[in-house]
Amino acid sequence: MKKIALLGAGHIGRTIAKLLVDTKDYEVTVVDRDAKALAALAKIGCRTLTAPTDERARIAKAIKGHEAVVNALPYDLAVEVAHAAKAAGCHYFDLTEDVAATAAIRALAKGASTAFMPQCGLAPGFIGIVAHHLTKGFEKVNDVKMRVGALPAFPTNSLKYNLTWSVDGLINEYRHPCDAVRDGQLVQVLPLEGLEHFSLDGVEYEAFNTSGGLGTLAETHAGKVDNLDYKSVRYPGHQALMRFLLEELRMNGRVEELKEILREAVPATMQDVVLIFVTVTGKRGGALVQEVFARKIFADREAPLSAIQITTAAGICAAIDLFREGKLPKKGFIRQEQIALPDFLANRFGSAYQNFRRIEAIS
Repeated sequence: MKKIALLGAGHIGRTIAKLLVDTKDYEVTVVDRDAKALAALAKIGCRTLTAPTDERARIAKAIKGHEAVVNALPYDLAVEVAHAAKAAGCHYFDLTEDVAATAAIRALAKGASTAFMPQCGLAPGFIGIVAHHLTKGFEKVNDVKMRVGALPAFPTNSLKYNLTWSVDGLINEYRHPCDAVRDGQLVQVLPLEGLEHFSLDGVEYEAFNTSGGLGTLAETHAGKVDNLDYKSVRYPGHQALMRFLLEELRMNGRVEELKEILREAVPATMQDVVLIFVTVTGKRGGALVQEVFARKIFADREAPLSAIQITTAAGICAAIDLFREGKLPKKGFIRQEQIALPDFLANRFGSAYQNFRRIEAIS
C-alpha cells in the first residue's frame, strides 16, 4: 500500500500528511476545499486536489485509483467517506469518536474485500490498545479504568480549558450515551456523570463519562471483565460548568449556537498536554494486583506541533504502517485492540508515545 488519499487539510490532516510524506514510503494526495491550506501541503511534497468533501460522488471520484483513504474530516462526514471508499475499492482509516458513525462503518465493512479501520486516534485508538494489552497479564480482570485528557498546559479561564481540537467533537462527546461494562454486562451510562477526582504527577484533575473514547473495547470485553469504563480528564470545575451550559441553560438543544459561543470565547492553544492514565486491577497468581500505564505528552514547540496533533496523527499513521506491513487483517472491520501494543510502540510513528515525561507518583 503506497498511494494514499487524505481527506482534510486541517491541523490533524496536515500533520498526518507530513508524517507520511517524510517517510518516502507513501504518495499522499490531500483533498480539501481550502486551496490555501492545500498550497502549503504542496510545498512539502503532497499532491493536492481542491474539491468538495461532503458529497459522496465527488469524494469517490477524487479518491479513485488510491489504495487507501485516510479520513481527517469532521465526524459527521465519516459515513459518507466510508461509502465512497468502498465504492472506489479503497481501504479506509479514520479518527472518528462518534459511536453511530462507527456502527454504520462496521455494517459497511461486512463482507467487504477491503479493510475498514475507524477510530485510529488517541481515544478511541491508542487508549484501547493499551487497556487491551494490560488485561492480557491477568487471570481474572476486575476493573479497567481508562482516562484521557487533551488539556491546555496553562489554563486561565473559568472552564480551565482551551480549544486543543475540534469543537464539534468536543461537544459531541459531552452529549451522547457512553458505553461501559458493569458487572460483566455491556451498558450505557450518561455523559458528564460519574465525576471523580485524582492526582497525577502532583496535579489535581477531575474525570467524567464522555462518549466514544472506548471504541469497541467494551463489546470486546463484556463478559470477560467485571467493570470497564472511559472518562475524559479535565481540570477541576470544568464538568460543573459544562453541565450548567448544556443542561441548566438548555444549550443541549442549541448545539450550533453553543459551538459558536465556544469558538468565539474560548481561545485555541498549541501549548497543550495529553494525559493518558490506564489502570487494570485483577487476580494474578491468586493475588489482587494492579497495573498502571501513565503518560504525559507535551507539545513540540520547535516543530511546532501540539500534543494532540502529535498523538492523534501518530495513532492513525501507525495503524496505516502496521496494515502495510501485514500485521493487521487485510479486509473487513478492524478493531483498535487488534493492534499489539509492542508493535505499536516499536513502530516509527507509534514511537511518539514513548517521548513523554515520566510520572513519578500517582495517588
